[in-house]
Amino acid sequence: MLRRLLKLLTFSTMMLASLLVWELPTALTRGEDSSAVEARLSAAVKYLASDELGGRGVGTPELDQAANYIVTEFSNAGLRTNLFNGEPFQSFEITVRAELGPAEQNHITFIAPGAENAEVAQPIALKQGEDFNTLAIGGTGSVDAPVVFVGYGITAPDAEYDDYAGVDVEGKVALILRKEPQQSNPHSAFDGTASSRHAHFATKVSNAFSHGAAAVIMVNDLFGNSQAAETSLKQWNESLDELVKVRTEFQATVQPGGEAIIAHRERVNVLVSQIQTLGQKLEGDHDEILSLEGAGTESSHRKLPVFFATRKSVDSVLTAAIGTDLAALEKAIDEGPTPHSQLLKGWKVDCESNVEFKKATVKNIAGVVDGKGSLADETIIVGAHYDHLGDGGPGSLAPWTRAIHNGADDNASGTAALMEVARRVAALDATPRRRIVFMAFSGEERGLLGSGYYVSNPAIPLEKTVAMVNMDMVGRLTDNKLIISGTGTAKSFESLIDETNKRYEFDIKKDPGGYGPSDHASFYGKEIPVFHFFTGTHNDYHRPSDDVEKINVEGMQRVVAMVTDVVEHLATAESRPEYVEIKQKKREVSGDRPYLGTIPDFGREVEGYALMGASKDSPADRAGIKSGDVIIKFGDSKIGGLEDIDGALRKYKAGDVVSVIILRDGKELEVSVTLAPPR
Repeated sequence: MLRRLLKLLTFSTMMLASLLVWELPTALTRGEDSSAVEARLSAAVKYLASDELGGRGVGTPELDQAANYIVTEFSNAGLRTNLFNGEPFQSFEITVRAELGPAEQNHITFIAPGAENAEVAQPIALKQGEDFNTLAIGGTGSVDAPVVFVGYGITAPDAEYDDYAGVDVEGKVALILRKEPQQSNPHSAFDGTASSRHAHFATKVSNAFSHGAAAVIMVNDLFGNSQAAETSLKQWNESLDELVKVRTEFQATVQPGGEAIIAHRERVNVLVSQIQTLGQKLEGDHDEILSLEGAGTESSHRKLPVFFATRKSVDSVLTAAIGTDLAALEKAIDEGPTPHSQLLKGWKVDCESNVEFKKATVKNIAGVVDGKGSLADETIIVGAHYDHLGDGGPGSLAPWTRAIHNGADDNASGTAALMEVARRVAALDATPRRRIVFMAFSGEERGLLGSGYYVSNPAIPLEKTVAMVNMDMVGRLTDNKLIISGTGTAKSFESLIDETNKRYEFDIKKDPGGYGPSDHASFYGKEIPVFHFFTGTHNDYHRPSDDVEKINVEGMQRVVAMVTDVVEHLATAESRPEYVEIKQKKREVSGDRPYLGTIPDFGREVEGYALMGASKDSPADRAGIKSGDVIIKFGDSKIGGLEDIDGALRKYKAGDVVSVIILRDGKELEVSVTLAPPR
């Protein structure tokens, strides 16, 4: 015990000494101590992560409120706030939600072949909201085309299974089952009883699109409906048991008071209502259709109609067309599993979808400390994103919970740290040699949209931007561990971190790469050296529980101090950092498919797979693919977005030579890519 106390005392003394080394020449000479800094950081995080700001969701008034707060803080610190044509804001539009267009522009009608069978020749018109719904993962379009049943809509070379083998869906409507074959089989090639990537809605839509489908109609699978029925029965029994328990406990109460009687009645009423609702569900077939946003809200296929229909409405067509129903087809597929895809000969679908993707104007924010002297036109960007998830929805790891996601760590902590670093730099006695631009980015949670927009529309030429320092989630320092990415993106960066850390003695984990899921990646994609400071993920990430009470303010203060030292060094060094291309890939998506090496650009909404660039010496780089290109076809597969390129790659193996069609400056260009082994 004594040894442990001595060890703790020694560690505390060392930490105090390391802090004093920094505080004596900087904070103390400015007339304040660390407690004042921590008070400011705490106040900033509390405000940004307060319920008043509602989770800082994109497209909300609360996010604008946060933006105004940041500008005020920049201005009060003495920063120049007129970088963008005399304004502090760089405004741009992003898609924030999907809405259903006019009812008459969302319809499905199955049309039978000829009139040789008068009983089935009449059109079968489905009812919106009852028989089908339009899905937001598709888009707006009108189709009159033949219809093909393609089973589960899966192409899986690794499982030697392809629902599209032997059928042509080019220009046709693809009728697809939800999930995947053999869901009750733990030895299934599709991850057993767990769902594989092939069960995802986006994967199914992407695969249909790549095969040339003109529209997609999805339906529930029988196994999923059976599971839903079992869940309803279990919930009904649990509610019934709870009702019996509540009544039994109340009856055992001796002379309950008035408040207890009222509380008991309210609880009984709630349980009775639950039992009635679940009882009604048990009487149904559990063939519920998804809502507009039920399969997701992000669409890479804005011209592809995508619908979700009831099994009953589709069964009537299948029975008339091929003499069998979905249940029989599913059973036949599961026995292999063997695809049973087929054209519904003579049948057509007249369908139309209208999905309106609503946009909102969001803002990047900049505050500037100008440089002085011969290096004044060179720029350091110091950034953090200030948006979060609002009340949940897409991006939340509690997706069915509608509650404020305050985002104290993600990224109120980084935003508060950004403002504090700005205060310190602005208060320097000596003017920095290089210009320092402090930027709060928006749209990061939607895919680095704010930083992506800035690097495509820079206020200062990117060739004059010598480095970018990013802070994202710096509020949960635990066990003194600090993660710093980008240490290999410039020749001097690793030694700079080592030297600076002598004053702070963090337990640093270095990541040499410049890519990652935060705004620094947008700058590294433009060949700008980067640093990214991060204290680690946790169980509250992207959940309503990411609250201010869990923030380590003292740890934030230490991170701020180190970042300030790094920024001051970058702003005053004689030479600009020398960029290094790290020979690693930014994965397009996870998986074991062959390596292409493209770097996606999430900041552009285009028809195709937009690129920020290609990793050095990657197959894409060797083929001449570069920043600004848009891949629209990969081999035989049409490409509309990130999911499509992943599916297309999985059809090939390392060493294959693939023809790729790209758009460059509005013109189509064909290149050949030789794929490399997975990395």
